[in-house]
Amino acid sequence: MSDTPARPAMTVRQIREGLGHIKPGEPNVLVTITRYEVSVLPADDINRRYFVLFVELTRRGAWVITDGHGGYDRDGGWTPGRDSGIEYADVEEALALARRLAPALAVNGHTATDAYRRTQA
Repeated sequence: MSDTPARPAMTVRQIREGLGHIKPGEPNVLVTITRYEVSVLPADDINRRYFVLFVELTRRGAWVITDGHGGYDRDGGWTPGRDSGIEYADVEEALALARRLAPALAVNGHTATDAYRRTQA
């Protein structure tokens, strides 16, 4: 055993300051995820913007599923209005439902799966 007194553990901030990543006294930069995109179409597909659902964090701290024009409930029902739809306390529940709804998302009688089959090899 050593007679040297134990030093308290350093915080992440102290470690980052010691490495020169941040300057002492400057605030931490915070990053918060507030929106997820859910679609069966890849990001570079020309039709993706029409067949995407968004799982978004509301100002009240709940998550909603929207297509940008209306919200979705647990049964896949759609309600018009930007602030409509069922609120979910758990983001994982909202993402799971959006994944289930995404393949059947329809625009002008065509589903996201139809669009995928037309555009993907």
